[in-house]
Amino acid sequence: MAKQRRPRVRIDVLGGKAAKRIIDEALEVLDHKGVETRDAETVDLLAGGGARVGDDRRVRIPADLVERSVATVPRRIPIFDRKGRKAFTAGDGIPRFNPGSAAIHILDRGEIRRPATADLVRFVRLTDALDGIDAQSTGLVSSDVPTEISDRYRLYIGLLSSAKPIVTGTFGEDGFRPMAEMLEAVRGSTEELRAKPMAIFDVCPSPPLKWSRLGCRSLLDCARSGIPAELISMPLAGATGPATIEGSLVQHAAESLSGIVIHQLASPGAPIIFGGSPAYFDLRAGTTPMGSPETLLLDLGLIRVGRALGIPVQAYIGMSDSKCLDAQCGFESAMGTLLAVLAGADLAAGPGMLDFESCQSLEKLVIDAELCDAARILAQGVQLGEGALAPDLLGDIAGPETFLISDAALRRSEEEARRPAPIADRERRERWRERGGQATEERARARVEEILRTHEPDPVPADVRRALRAIMEREARAHGLDRLPEGAP
Repeated sequence: MAKQRRPRVRIDVLGGKAAKRIIDEALEVLDHKGVETRDAETVDLLAGGGARVGDDRRVRIPADLVERSVATVPRRIPIFDRKGRKAFTAGDGIPRFNPGSAAIHILDRGEIRRPATADLVRFVRLTDALDGIDAQSTGLVSSDVPTEISDRYRLYIGLLSSAKPIVTGTFGEDGFRPMAEMLEAVRGSTEELRAKPMAIFDVCPSPPLKWSRLGCRSLLDCARSGIPAELISMPLAGATGPATIEGSLVQHAAESLSGIVIHQLASPGAPIIFGGSPAYFDLRAGTTPMGSPETLLLDLGLIRVGRALGIPVQAYIGMSDSKCLDAQCGFESAMGTLLAVLAGADLAAGPGMLDFESCQSLEKLVIDAELCDAARILAQGVQLGEGALAPDLLGDIAGPETFLISDAALRRSEEEARRPAPIADRERRERWRERGGQATEERARARVEEILRTHEPDPVPADVRRALRAIMEREARAHGLDRLPEGAP
């Protein structure tokens, strides 16, 4: 993988003045309309901070409370891997990628089916091996465990099958505690987990302008434990949000800012990321396309608003609505991935996903990892070094072979030899035919099988493995599962 640097090439679909207008109108919405809040402790917390609680269960949040809360959010959030090594820093200007989360289907050799434990293990091990993917996610929902424990089960598999940090989240109010126990078992203590967080928890408001009890509890739990939270506001423009892109961006900002207030009141200075997964609602098809230009504009808009606030920002982007690995899948994924980097996203979730954010493909994940690297290279632009730009041209040129044996060419050859063969085909036609004349999907499938055959993630210490297994078995028994599924680590 090419060395990751801060992008020099940027795009801006809003501009600073427009981003400020969206933030200002979101502040007005929170002050006059407020948010419906379904958790009594959260209501009391907001009231104590200066919000106004009405008889209609809506809490109206004044602009000064929002501004004070945003001011205490960390501008940079260090994230560590399972072994305690710093993996990256959210907010340092370098884009990082992780697969989309919680897919209920997997694309397996052209067929859509429900995933099971073996699929989740393969998915996580593959993610662990891909240099273009910076963090793993709880990307598949295993169909062979009860729904009530699927959140902690996905984390369990992720911790045992990859050393990379993980983006996850809870499905139920009782999910956070056992998931935090697992993370503490890996890190060694609550204090060490706070000092070296290795997980980011997605937290979702309910559009429009509502915080469920689950969402509130997730915010409070993350804040008080020091586990980074990631706000995932999801207005559907034209359905659960205003029909216009700018209107839905105002709703997104209002929901996200209210989440920041709740979170920071619970623990000022706790790490939180401004993110989301908005979509444009297609009235003709009755779907929520994640790869459409309108949805991409929503994503790029929220990234710009987050940058205007000066805090780390995330987006679900780089996905496709196609049902297979075809041309649509390629161009939608490429557009989203490149735009995420150019817009300045700190974190982007989406590699591997297709079919309206409901399906994962291991082959697509391999292809998308290459897209992520390509996007980062393009965003760096052309960077001029010190001294002569073309020293070869100033030397003794005898012919084309001079360039082929130059020091620069030899260094480049050594660098390329250390990289895995690209999925993209750049061979002559004759050579391509000699190698089997494979299409992109076939090459990706071969690469998936090669990685899964040869790659072994860093092992988990035996005592940690036993502790994780004990927590997971306890949770399984509490929900009627006598033993963990076959194939579970």
